[in-house]
Formats: sequence, C-alpha cells, structure tokens
Amino acid sequence: MSNSIIQLLVLAGVAIFLILKLRSVLGTRDGFEGQSQPTSLPTGRGRPDLEVIEGGPDRDITDHAPEGSDSAKALAAMKLVEPSFSVSGFLQGSRGAYEMILTSFAKGEMDKIRPFLAPEVEQSFESVLDDRKARGLTVTSEFIGLRELALQSAQFNRGDNTAEITVRFVGELVSATRDNAGQVIEGDAKSARKQRDVWTFERKMGADDPNWQLVATGE
Repeated sequence: MSNSIIQLLVLAGVAIFLILKLRSVLGTRDGFEGQSQPTSLPTGRGRPDLEVIEGGPDRDITDHAPEGSDSAKALAAMKLVEPSFSVSGFLQGSRGAYEMILTSFAKGEMDKIRPFLAPEVEQSFESVLDDRKARGLTVTSEFIGLRELALQSAQFNRGDNTAEITVRFVGELVSATRDNAGQVIEGDAKSARKQRDVWTFERKMGADDPNWQLVATGE
C-alpha cells in the first residue's frame, strides 16, 4: 500500500474521531436541542418596548380613546388629579360591575348593588322591582358572558374633579319573565340573547372612596 493511501486513511480516521467527539460534547440538533426556547420578559414595570416615552402618547388612554379627542383629554386630566388611575383597570372593573348589577337586579337583590348606584338609578331600579312584584311577575336570568366592551366617552369637571365615563356593553344572557301562573311572557328560558347597554359611571377623582357609581343607563 502506498504512503499516500496510508496518509489518507489516517486523516479520515482522525476526522471521524473528531466528529464523534464533538457530537458527544455538543449534542445534536434533534428534538428539544434544535427548538427555540421561550424567552422570559424582564421584571419591572413592564416591557421596555411598551413603556411610554416622556412626552409621547399615553397608551393606556390612546388604546381606548382617539389621541387628541375630548375623551382622551378628559382621561388625561383625571390622571393628573389621580396618577394611580388606569383606564384599562377601570374598564376591567366595569366588566365585573356590569355582570354583578345585572344579575342582582334580576334577582331583586338590591342591597348588594345599592352602594354602586346613584340615587336616581337606585330609585328607577326600585320602581321596576315594585311594579314586577305588584303584577306577580318573576324573572330568571343567567349571565353567559360579555361579548363587547368599549369606552364610549369621558368627561371631566375641573371645578370639582368629577369624572364621568360612559361604557358600551354587549352582554349575552338567558332571561325570562313569567307571570303568576308560571307562563313565560317575555324573553326565552332556553335561548341566549344579546343585550346592549350604555352605562355612565361617575366618581370624584382623588377622593378616598375608590368606588364608581352608576349614574345613567341606556341603550
């Protein structure tokens, strides 16, 4: 066998040895080794790419009201008086309030929601319940979920720091009204239906009481 062939065989053996050694140390790119791993977000107040640059738009406001609109200006004024106020947090709270008030009103459980109702709204609700009782009507209602929620408008009175935020809801529920004989006279006890409401909440910004009150209802 010639020297050149012997040298080639030796080099090939060394190459194979090195490849096997590297595979044992580094592993292969099969399975989890070859997949990109999730990257955890940094801790702190939020993702750096989502932080508001000083002098730039407040995403907490512009995500819910057009930049420069009267509503956006009102929301910004609310934050000047109460820096901890969050529009997104308010809307999340209004979601829970909507379900609680609708459900409690249907059951006639006014004591649960009275603290969250302005006197005019409370009186209106009481009137409906009194009429229902006088006619011998009963209501069954099951809240299925909220399909839409959006801030419709916002106003702020700089004189007394009173804020008003109007929210549009589209809920889905199963509701039926029965007469004293148990016959359904309104709604459907088996099928869900959409219910559209426009509610206005009010609160004095900077006040110790954090609760907003429902001051107006409509469609």
